[in-house]
Amino acid sequence: MTATAANPAQLYMANLAAGSQGMGKCLDIIAGILSDDHDAESFPWETVTYRESMKVRVALVERYKPSTVNKMLSALRGVLKQTWRLGLVDADHYRRAVDVPNLLGSNLLSGRALANNEIAKLFETCTADPSPKGARDAALFAVFYGCGLRRGELARLDLDDFDSDDCSILVQGKRRKQRTVYLSTQACQYVEVWLRHRGDEDGPMFCPVSQTGEVRLTRLRGESVAYILRRRQREAGTETFSPHDLRRSFVTALLDAGEDVFTVQKLAGHADATTTARYDRRGEGAKRRAVQALVIPGLA
Repeated sequence: MTATAANPAQLYMANLAAGSQGMGKCLDIIAGILSDDHDAESFPWETVTYRESMKVRVALVERYKPSTVNKMLSALRGVLKQTWRLGLVDADHYRRAVDVPNLLGSNLLSGRALANNEIAKLFETCTADPSPKGARDAALFAVFYGCGLRRGELARLDLDDFDSDDCSILVQGKRRKQRTVYLSTQACQYVEVWLRHRGDEDGPMFCPVSQTGEVRLTRLRGESVAYILRRRQREAGTETFSPHDLRRSFVTALLDAGEDVFTVQKLAGHADATTTARYDRRGEGAKRRAVQALVIPGLA
């Protein structure tokens, strides 16, 4: 989608990361609530007032769970901000229109963290494959899980982003923000084995491998990464998981190891620690262990 100079929805979508393009569907739904004959791109967003925003909120609450409602309200606020930036509404109109509270709720968290034995099985499956695909997939898991990357971030990695001297990777994150993450010694070994198959020519870090073992120096797409994970999951016989579950597993494992949430936030590339906390899947066991650290005098 090419953003036109005066289209708030297109400008909003153009500023989102590739993995956030589902927000366009949210805007289509909102436009449908407010009009019978408009989608996100054709709807006159500058006409939305506080009254219309509340109408949207009420309609969404009737259809969706709280987390989805809040996601859609975030999309609404985002496109309304573009109407103000474009000068289509004044600041007072904008502030009133976006002054719609999120929905409070206590839904079960989505996704899961993989157990240690599942992680082990996935690596065993990859290392049992003597082909370049096995080496690539083991390295892919090592970076995906070992650095907590998003699927798009992993697909965008270039060879130059990896520094073998200190086992670091420069990641191009959301909104073009960069961060440096680090691999453990074991994870770095998996990457180095893959790079011996890949070679040192400039280009993407992870590449397709043909059935005959030929490495093709073209970039894996996010969908290809997801396919690789599904295939190895079936071979390993673990429960199903999404690419983002590896990211949840990364955050959960670090928090469970005692790392503070702010360090984990920086490694995960989250804008705030609240988001990082939502990735925590340690469950009740972590709370039980935590209270054992309290010093309470015993009975005489």
